[in-house]
Amino acid sequence: MKTYLITGILVLIASVSMNAQDISKNALGLRLGDSDGFGGEISYQARLAPDRRLELDLGWRDGKYYDGFKLAALHQWVWNIDGGFNWYAGVGGGLGSYSFNNNNGNDYTDTFAFAAGDIGIEYNFDIPLLISLDFRPEIGFGNEVYDNNDLDFDIALGIRYQF
Repeated sequence: MKTYLITGILVLIASVSMNAQDISKNALGLRLGDSDGFGGEISYQARLAPDRRLELDLGWRDGKYYDGFKLAALHQWVWNIDGGFNWYAGVGGGLGSYSFNNNNGNDYTDTFAFAAGDIGIEYNFDIPLLISLDFRPEIGFGNEVYDNNDLDFDIALGIRYQF
């Protein structure tokens, strides 16, 4: 009983002491990482509340034998660590499509959906610049042609202009 009481008090103190920093109304930039063939993404963040935001990311790849796109939407909660440092966590999902042409002339096309989580750390500079590093596990649901039914771990560096 004593352990539960002490744990409850510590959790209450920690939750009261975590203040959310007011995040910018909008942020637009790039998220540079890689997950299952999709590289750089255009990233947009919109504030929903002082401690919550929506992030939309559009990634694409284009090559000699393949092309594709992936759209992700995540709802994130943001907590201040100290000064301009924040950490955040979120959940969401998205859609994607790709085409692949192998050397035999066979074309494969697939559209897929995925569920995603997100956890990261960011720094707000005194100028309207935000940099972040995040980890996004994704589980895909699609045809077995290109093996989208798996768990991917995406680590990315983000740089965004805030307005």
